[in-house]
Amino acid sequence: MNKQWQLVPYSEISGKLQMALDNSLLDLHSQDPQSPSILRFYRWTPPAISLGLHQKQYPVRWNAIAQKHNLDIVRRPSGGRAVLHQGELTYAVITSADICGNKVGEFDDNTFGRKRSHREIYEYISEFLIQGFAKLGINLSYGKAGRGYIHNPSCFSTATNADLVIADGRKLIGSAQVYRHNSVLQHGSISINPNYRLLTELFQAEVPIVGYQELAWNTHKDLAVEIIDVLSQSARDYFQTEFL
Repeated sequence: MNKQWQLVPYSEISGKLQMALDNSLLDLHSQDPQSPSILRFYRWTPPAISLGLHQKQYPVRWNAIAQKHNLDIVRRPSGGRAVLHQGELTYAVITSADICGNKVGEFDDNTFGRKRSHREIYEYISEFLIQGFAKLGINLSYGKAGRGYIHNPSCFSTATNADLVIADGRKLIGSAQVYRHNSVLQHGSISINPNYRLLTELFQAEVPIVGYQELAWNTHKDLAVEIIDVLSQSARDYFQTEFL
């Protein structure tokens, strides 16, 4: 098991470049099994609507809304549905599917050595998010909606079991994955101060998400910096590594 991790410096660039970078980093990792796992945090400048890889269509009216609000429309290399990247922070993890599954030191005859399901890999990676936000006083669990959500163009209009929600069911983090050879990219949007009016304009429905700004006890801090610091330390502890 490769225990090396690299923390890529924070960036604020266009969604097209951010997705190209995620895709390139995944490519490089998939070609070299000895390369370190990667953690990075970033924002989209200008803000953007991202579409899942297999989301073939989106409402035509989004083009006018995007022009009105200076939004890019970008396609992700990962699955899932549309996400508005404004007032949020995005995380990305790129690692080997082999390291995912049992936490270090936890082995049993039924699971050790077995190929992990995508769900198990998702939960393994997401644990550093759950532990990190617990340190911030926020308990997260998985959403409960089933696969019917794919008929809705918005990832954030429904909390599926691939999302992390607070106790009242509102979504704080939505994530998506893509696999290449034996490598996985999992990236997701962490809501900080969502633009509810724009979300309603886009998705024509009340969107049950919550921003960290509403939950934070100390709003005088730079909340994105606070999240990055806490989640970076959580990743160090959970993955039992030091960043290169």
